[in-house]
Amino acid sequence: MIRGVQVERYSIAEAATAFLGIGTYFGKPVSQNGKGHILGHVKDLGRSIEDPTARIYQTTHRQTFHTDSADIVALLCLQTAKAGGLSRIVSSIFLYNEMFRQRPDLAAILFEAFYFDRRGEVPPGKKGYYKIPIFHWYADKLSVIYGNRHYIDSAQRFAEVPRLTPKQIEALDLFDALANDPANYLDIEFRPGDIQLIHNHVILHDRTDYEDWPDPRRKRHLLRLWLCPPNGRQLPEVFADRYGSTEIGNQGGIVLAGVTRNAPLEAC
Repeated sequence: MIRGVQVERYSIAEAATAFLGIGTYFGKPVSQNGKGHILGHVKDLGRSIEDPTARIYQTTHRQTFHTDSADIVALLCLQTAKAGGLSRIVSSIFLYNEMFRQRPDLAAILFEAFYFDRRGEVPPGKKGYYKIPIFHWYADKLSVIYGNRHYIDSAQRFAEVPRLTPKQIEALDLFDALANDPANYLDIEFRPGDIQLIHNHVILHDRTDYEDWPDPRRKRHLLRLWLCPPNGRQLPEVFADRYGSTEIGNQGGIVLAGVTRNAPLEAC
């Protein structure tokens, strides 16, 4: 966490420029959605979580624990909500260790593939979902990828996706229960000017529900970067279905055909 950037002094364009500049010290910004946005806006757009093409960050609903499709996610807080909207993080390595301690049979199931909904952002030659295990032991490291539970459940809308088995549901329920135990997670209250950087392979992040200000000028607003560092973690080939590539320095992001990378200054 970097605290104290004086965002109240800056226009959106100035804050975005500074944030992108800071981000490039950590890695290359990659596209966060099907529109090619390397600069994301975490802001309520009035979307519904029941919309299969909506991403949860476009609503005021709790996001639930997840990882983003990049090595590092960075957030810059411009404005906070009227109430709620806490950043919540938990160690995914702890979750593995605790699952293995309590129920090694269920921990083993998370090394098997699960199906995640792409929410309408489908790269060339891919299907509307991707298939990947949650736990990975590779190159002497444990990496965890979790597109979030809502997207696993949402992927069940595809007829060709196998139905979740009772044992898979039990394993996911234990994983989620451990992540959501207040003894295991850390809540962080964002202040304007805070920058948070999270290593997705070892940390899950979440955001609590929030109540926003009625005045559009005061609405909760964070800028987001997905970053690919030149010295990133070596990942198994199965990550390529979501990350596009597992080449260090060139992995992560959502890339669709004919879409040019861009940095919009408004949420869209």
